Amino acid sequence: MSESFRDPDGYVIHSGSNVWRCIYPHAVDRTKAFLDSPAARRWMSEGVLCRTGVVSPEEADHPREVGADVALLLRHEPVPFPSYPFEWPAEMLHAAARVTLRLAREADEAELALKDATPYNVMFRGTAPIFLDILSFSERTPLDPMWRPYAQFVQTFIYPLLAMRFAGLRPDELLSANRDGIGPERMLRLCPAWRLMTPALFGAVMLPALAGRRAEGGERRYVARQAGDAGEARYLLHRTFARAAKLLDQAAPPAPSGETVDYETTGHTYGKDALARKDDFVEAALRKHAPAWVLDIGANTGRYSRMAARAGARVVSVDKAPEASGALWRRAVKENADILPLAVDLARPTPAMGWMNGETRSFLERARGRFDCVLMLAVAHHLAVTERVPLARIFELAWELTSDVLVIEYVAPADSQFRQIARGRDELHTGMTQAAFEEAAALRFELAEACDVTPTRRLYCYRRKSG
Repeated sequence: MSESFRDPDGYVIHSGSNVWRCIYPHAVDRTKAFLDSPAARRWMSEGVLCRTGVVSPEEADHPREVGADVALLLRHEPVPFPSYPFEWPAEMLHAAARVTLRLAREADEAELALKDATPYNVMFRGTAPIFLDILSFSERTPLDPMWRPYAQFVQTFIYPLLAMRFAGLRPDELLSANRDGIGPERMLRLCPAWRLMTPALFGAVMLPALAGRRAEGGERRYVARQAGDAGEARYLLHRTFARAAKLLDQAAPPAPSGETVDYETTGHTYGKDALARKDDFVEAALRKHAPAWVLDIGANTGRYSRMAARAGARVVSVDKAPEASGALWRRAVKENADILPLAVDLARPTPAMGWMNGETRSFLERARGRFDCVLMLAVAHHLAVTERVPLARIFELAWELTSDVLVIEYVAPADSQFRQIARGRDELHTGMTQAAFEEAAALRFELAEACDVTPTRRLYCYRRKSG
């Protein structure tokens, strides 16, 4: 079980496959009013807001952790595979920002206000962002000219996107250690000075940083102001939305280029015939075993993730390079493919985080046994050579992740790519033989099919042994 508890109006409990939201008495009427509003119903029908229903507290399967102080119990439709902002490539963080800003604008039109604007309120169903926190919406105050979470939006969306784009930082470097985003002072140090001179960034970064310096040492107190009338309030609010949209456009990640895009056509070591043999083997395995859920480890730009999606599977793709995951997300959006691309290094997977490690679950906790097929194509030798992971431990992890099928590729030490990553340390990998590979696999899997792709590469389709 994992939970959240930071909202003053209620908290969330994840129990098994259910997601419960527990509402305190003072927020019941407001919550019910929002769920009954035309805006909420439309957003839920469109899939941009998590589908939510009221259930009876006496319902038999609700978790015992629901406290006596809960006056309203809701059940959310679970996200197929939960993910967190520090696992998203820049493209997905940008998409989450777009849906957040869209809901803020449409909420205003419906006389509502979005009071939180953090990426932790968003998850993804495939490539589509879904806003989760229904308690982030409240009735709009007609004379309030402010979008209250504007600074939060900038610090958790805009600044991280700019830092990824111009400072080359990874999402996990920014958002796992900085749950509340990064401030203008740090952006001053990260962004090139000439960028800060553009009008929009000058206002978003330089001026807040200077204002913060002036306030140091003195009392900082926020004083709310009201507009003279509803028209003025709405005008000022719309200007804030426009400023946020302009910043979001400027922070958009550029289209991928270079090795990231070229890998699928020229960046690999397969000849045309060898690549066709590999494609045919993987496609045949997907067709024969018809997995519903596929985990593609070391997916790169997603050639085989897309193949699995075309075969009807729901796919989670992981690669340690955010640029590769971002390129796959763009491609999957165009193809309307059911793929969730994440920037996750399986050698150092996302840990559980938050208070008592209970607010966000580790990647392995979310993934164990969740998939009936795991693809490990041209990745095992990277784990063995770069990370020094023994073959038996690689197959142990694969056994934990799949409930049925493993498609894995053996790359021999004589292979050119193997030699490249070994960097002259060939004596360390003399045990990486085909026989040793097959022996390690046989401890946990039964061989279903195999195929030689090149003289130094061989594909295997294994079935998981029980227990």
